[in-house]
Amino acid sequence: MQAENKILEDIKAVAAETAKTAKADKPAMEVKNLSFSYGKNKILKDVTFQIQDGQITTIMGANGSGKSTLFSLMTKNLYPRKGKIFLHGKNIQNLVLKDFARKVSIVHQYNTSSDDITVERLVSFGRTPHMKMMQGRSDEDERLIQWAMEVTSIEKYRNREASRLSGGQRQRVWIAMALAQNTKILFLDEPTTYLDIRYQIEILELVKKLNQEFGITIIMVLHDINQAIYFSDKVIGLKDGLVAVQGNPQDVISRESIKQLYGIELDVTQVEGKTFVLTV
Repeated sequence: MQAENKILEDIKAVAAETAKTAKADKPAMEVKNLSFSYGKNKILKDVTFQIQDGQITTIMGANGSGKSTLFSLMTKNLYPRKGKIFLHGKNIQNLVLKDFARKVSIVHQYNTSSDDITVERLVSFGRTPHMKMMQGRSDEDERLIQWAMEVTSIEKYRNREASRLSGGQRQRVWIAMALAQNTKILFLDEPTTYLDIRYQIEILELVKKLNQEFGITIIMVLHDINQAIYFSDKVIGLKDGLVAVQGNPQDVISRESIKQLYGIELDVTQVEGKTFVLTV
């Protein structure tokens, strides 16, 4: 337990120092004049924006707006036809996947594993980018695996097959695997998909904790408008492949912007100083 507490303290100390020394105007990632097409079908059109260090940024928009394509481009699953994406000033296309995985971790919308793999074994795969071929797990690997399970509250399931867990518990396992990579940036693609409302909120509260306590920059895609507003420092709203809205959700979410993004008129109200969209 002392070892786990020490690594927790070390990670918090590093996060605090990073937050203290980072410049507010220095982007973690920058997308410049990004365009992408499937054949003649233009998906993204001259998209430009910045992701700030230490913030939670959510990409939102209607189905077909380009969210998934943008996510795939930012995580090196697709190659841009035009424009560039920078990670702390470096073009991500110049980074080999292993180096990229040492800087950025990703939880995809759809994840699968073999039925018999245990939680601890699955989480341990997060250390792969840091390991040399034929090398066993180091003490640091073991500590980070333990820390990731502790932070996501799945340590008690470490010897259980991941396939036997509930949907919310399995999502925590995938997040723990990403945390074991020990990166400063975490991408999440629809992390609440197919989860009951209780587990949706629990997962998003965990995401908020990772950001606030450990200084992890979060970039995620969400469908739920109010969840995007409530849990984000910044939202980027796409409409037909263009950035239609971006900024602090309390400033940019309005009846007009919702109609622009989703093509529907919905009332927007304030509850205890927070913006909410009335969807019914």
